[in-house]
Amino acid sequence: MPRKPRFFLPNVPVHIVQRGHSRESVFFDDRDYRAYLGWLSESISRYECVIHAYVLLSNHIHILVTPKDKQGISRMMQYLGRRYVPYINHTYGTSGSLWEGRYKASLIHDEQYLLTCMRYIELNPVRANITKRADQYRWSSYRANAQGKDDSLITPHPLYLGLGKTKACRLDAYKALFKVHIDEEKLMGIRAAWQTGTPLGNEKFKIKIERKLKCKVGQARRGRPDGPLS
Repeated sequence: MPRKPRFFLPNVPVHIVQRGHSRESVFFDDRDYRAYLGWLSESISRYECVIHAYVLLSNHIHILVTPKDKQGISRMMQYLGRRYVPYINHTYGTSGSLWEGRYKASLIHDEQYLLTCMRYIELNPVRANITKRADQYRWSSYRANAQGKDDSLITPHPLYLGLGKTKACRLDAYKALFKVHIDEEKLMGIRAAWQTGTPLGNEKFKIKIERKLKCKVGQARRGRPDGPLS
């Protein structure tokens, strides 16, 4: 069965998720996280993508990224795969696949879901019971977006910049968002979107995306998303 083609649009944010093969670890040591982030930095510079949020967990990754052109994300992920997988195999004397097939991705309606998606991504370590607070986890963008820590990977989205007129105001407003839980319906909607490749947004947004792409994107999905991985 042929693979379904990827569809991205310039300047439309995308939520990317990639899992380890059989949900096994893809990061084993601090140097692995640093290596991945280094190649991620190279890839977004090379292919003109900007990252708004990310988290690297031991067996999967989440990235919220906006491409400048429709090929940028595909090329970014290919660049990462061609460098990180051989690095792991060479470092640990392994071979074969590292990732569980292709990465998952969904286009995001920025006005409706972008800030929620950022919270969803940066709260992953808390939902996974790795840390009690988002700021306790090293390998995510939370410290940049909520505490103003330097992170060369992060480019603020206009909606984030709209949270306040000054940096201090934006940081306070962003941190305040984390005091409110993301309700279960929204969590399920985000998971279902990236698992199926369905645009995340209202019906008008989905119709707009499909008109621009001139094809149907994703699928209707019933029931709970498969597996607990968030």
